[in-house]
Amino acid sequence: MRVRPVGRRALLVELGSAAEVQALHAELLRRRAAGLLPAVREIVPAAGTILLDGLDAPDRLAAELPSWDVPPLTETDAGRVTVPVRFDGPDLAEVAGLWGVRPEDVPDIVTGLPFRVAFCGFAPGFGYLTGLPDALHVPRRDTPRTAVPTGSLGLAGGYAGVYPRSSPGGWQLIGTAQTVLWDPARDPAALLAPGARVRFTDAGADADTPTDGPGSPA
Repeated sequence: MRVRPVGRRALLVELGSAAEVQALHAELLRRRAAGLLPAVREIVPAAGTILLDGLDAPDRLAAELPSWDVPPLTETDAGRVTVPVRFDGPDLAEVAGLWGVRPEDVPDIVTGLPFRVAFCGFAPGFGYLTGLPDALHVPRRDTPRTAVPTGSLGLAGGYAGVYPRSSPGGWQLIGTAQTVLWDPARDPAALLAPGARVRFTDAGADADTPTDGPGSPA
C-alpha cells in the first residue's frame, strides 16, 4: 500500500491488486458507517487505487492507513443485484470458441459466476465487474464498434460490464440486459455501485429489451 497526498484535502491510495482495492473499499465504508473514519466527502475506487476526497484530517489518515488490518471480502459484504440477460450477443459464438465450449453453454457459465462491481467509469452507470476466472478472460475486439446497443453485456480481459447507453466500445458482446442500468429519474440513478455483488440470470430468448425499471436486489 502506498498513500499519496492529492492537494490539501485528498489522498490517493495505491494498492497491488483489484482484490486489495475491493477489500479496502469495503473496510473504508464499514469504518465510515461506524463513525471510525475521519469525515470524507467521496471514496472512489478504481482498478488499482482508491481516492479519498474532501478529508478533514488527511495527514492523520495517511499515517494510519498502512497499519490497518483489512479483512478479505466475503459473500456477505454489500447487497446483491440480480440482472436478467438475454444471451443474444453478436460475439457469443466467438467467446464460446475462446472458452472451448458451445454457444449454448455460455449462459450457464456466466449465470453461475459471482460478480462484484470493482469500480465505475467510462459512462454513467457503467460498472466494471470482476469475477471471471483467468481461464475465461477474453481479449477486446480488434476493431471496436462505433455504436454498442444500450444494455449490451460485454466481456474484456478480466471484466464484465453492461453498457448503460449506446456508445462506441470494443468489448465482446454476449447478451442484452433486461433492466435499466442508468436512469436519472431513479434514486439512485445508477443500479450498480462499487462493492455491489451482481448475479446474471438467463432471461431466455423471448425476453424483450426493457425501456425502464430497475433490476432485482437480492
